[in-house]
Amino acid sequence: MNDGDTGVLELEVIALRRESDCVLSVELADPEKRALPEWKPGAHIDLGLPEHIRQYSLVGDPRDCHRYRIAVLREPESSGGSQYVHTELRPGELVEIGGPRNNFPLADADRYLMIAGGVGITPLLPMIRDLHAQQKDWRLLYGGRSRRSMAYLEELAAYGDRVDVRPFDEYGHLDLAFELADPSARDIVYCCGPEGLISAVEKLCESWPAGALHVERFSARPRDDEDDLHAFELVLARSGQRFTVPAESSALDVLDAAGVALPNACRDGVCGSCETRVLAGLPLHRDALADPDRTDIVYPCVSRAQSAELVLDL
Repeated sequence: MNDGDTGVLELEVIALRRESDCVLSVELADPEKRALPEWKPGAHIDLGLPEHIRQYSLVGDPRDCHRYRIAVLREPESSGGSQYVHTELRPGELVEIGGPRNNFPLADADRYLMIAGGVGITPLLPMIRDLHAQQKDWRLLYGGRSRRSMAYLEELAAYGDRVDVRPFDEYGHLDLAFELADPSARDIVYCCGPEGLISAVEKLCESWPAGALHVERFSARPRDDEDDLHAFELVLARSGQRFTVPAESSALDVLDAAGVALPNACRDGVCGSCETRVLAGLPLHRDALADPDRTDIVYPCVSRAQSAELVLDL
């Protein structure tokens, strides 16, 4: 299962800080001053908001066991989550959080290239601090609409020429083809940002060694297979229950309707909270987390079965 899944905590908003013209950081702490669950760079929490649960990367210091810090982008097309944080959330309020969970852990390597687009800097910032403390060889390529929209520039300036800030209104698009032309120049690449950036990096890294590229999406990868989905049988190994999952429904929907409770926060294949072990059958991964060839887990909120039957450890 995912690293560090600790259930639900009720935390207090202790501070809000403007990090750019569209990014607000939120600091959270236990109202009774108790220590919070440990986490490592790349981890995120689920933030419970009125009518919404949203996932945000932890951007603070893992050594600070009494505070979590997240950064929230104000999105014009917000369905309510980011809008609420920016306009209504205030210090002193209590919020529920789930996790932390880590679907984007920092792997060991000698040389790193970090690529961030906009608020995609958030999971990379704790990684950068960690790599710098270890005196590793790393570089950051950081793009955004403008300097005013890009968070944590002041903190990143302390790393000197290891950080290459490239706002679009000054430089245009990031020169990814140049940065990723030579697989031997970097052992490992970490990328987080909008879908266009991640898709471009994935395409350019197709010839890189397996495991060299690590990406994190804030929303599920685009899906163009809706017309090809088919029904399949879902078997729960522990209880022996069997269900048919129609093409138009998710496995999680079917389990919900049958009263089989699974943790779920995003229902979009992003957070990892519904991860379930597969005992038999071949999953069809439609999430943003699993390697397409992985057969031992499935995220029932969006993923399905390539085989006629999928047996789960439930």
